[in-house]
Amino acid sequence: MKVNIEIDCTPEEARHFLGLPDLRPMQDAVLAKVQQQMLDAVTALSPESLLRSWAPLAPQSPEQMRDAMAAMFRLFTPAAGSSGGKPGQG
Repeated sequence: MKVNIEIDCTPEEARHFLGLPDLRPMQDAVLAKVQQQMLDAVTALSPESLLRSWAPLAPQSPEQMRDAMAAMFRLFTPAAGSSGGKPGQG
């Protein structure tokens, strides 16, 4: 003999019938926290915030820019009387 029982109910009704706890409030809280962390990470990686964080590395005045360019040209220009002309030698 074979008996089939078919129960038509929603997952919420089944949890209530079986006495299982409703985890929806906890899941909503966790998902809200994860969503906020993801939004914070996207904001931190935006081009504007990256440029703002890198700004202290760039020359801030025309004189600093001139000095940085002069130092770069001195680094890559072979010194008089040196052989090879490779950067770093001289």
